[in-house]
Amino acid sequence: MSVTIKDIARIAGVSPSTVSRVVSNHPRISKETSRRVKEIMAEMDYHPNIMAKSLVSKTTKTLGILLPRPAEELFQNFFFGELIRGIVTQAARAGYDMLLTTVTSETTELETITRLVMGRRIDGILLLSSRTSDPIVGFLQEHQFPFVLIGRSDEFPDVLSIDNNNIQAAYDATNHFIAQGHTRIGFISGPPNLVVSQDRLHGYRKALKEHRLDIRPEWIMEGDLLQESGFRAMSFFMSLPERPTALVVFDDLLAFGVLRGLTELGYSVPADICLVSFNNIPLSELASTPISSIDIGTYQLGYTASQSLLRVVQDEPLNQKQIIIPHRLIVRESSISPTANRG
Repeated sequence: MSVTIKDIARIAGVSPSTVSRVVSNHPRISKETSRRVKEIMAEMDYHPNIMAKSLVSKTTKTLGILLPRPAEELFQNFFFGELIRGIVTQAARAGYDMLLTTVTSETTELETITRLVMGRRIDGILLLSSRTSDPIVGFLQEHQFPFVLIGRSDEFPDVLSIDNNNIQAAYDATNHFIAQGHTRIGFISGPPNLVVSQDRLHGYRKALKEHRLDIRPEWIMEGDLLQESGFRAMSFFMSLPERPTALVVFDDLLAFGVLRGLTELGYSVPADICLVSFNNIPLSELASTPISSIDIGTYQLGYTASQSLLRVVQDEPLNQKQIIIPHRLIVRESSISPTANRG
């Protein structure tokens, strides 16, 4: 015969409602009571019936994560792994499980979200990227379903969002080269439908414009979130009659593609071209030429997003709805050039 919540309550000398509160990590239960009840639960191999509990409480104690790309592509990029680590760490501390779902198109994405929301399979959802036009945000707004956007939305500026100041970050990266005397600075962007791509391109253009430097269309390339994009970009850039002497690169993984492309073409960093990228993944400093990178606080982005969503789910007050995580430029060998490479 299976152990019930009443059995645990009787042995612990507390009421069944107290055991229920311990299971829910209720803040009003003392640490000593919580410890004693959990020890008895472990000794008796008691596991709460989550489905039955959710029917009573109308909560699932589960948060969803919508992965913006097919999983086999997404997890090639260390950024998403670190972001999810921050999300899961905070959720686990609050006693929440995670449900990860991935999609292959915008159509299946909306179908997936509809199934999760209308079926009440999760209490809230985290969106890991923001697009210039995003029907998912509109759907969640319309159904007043708890969610947090990692990024920002021009369409829905008042939604709960966690972001960096990506315009300023790209501005800082570009100015890092300008301060060294570079005048021919290129840019490898991310997917054009992402708000973060537009913001970083804006910051790059802003820095060049302020210093009255040329913004050359042939020095700006759209990329993807995969290393191959960086590799292809270098084949193009290095074939130009007048090529950039420095590059601002959207993402560290792209920067690895840049390094590989340059090596295969017989060029080197920083002797022939300098670069700065974004995200500061751990491998950046271990590259053949350590890569200068904008640290955007990826773990903190995820942790804060999870923390903020939990406040909404648990009807706790939010101090602010748009939170900006600070960034900083980590300067390494890839962006410090010899004088001969400038101009």
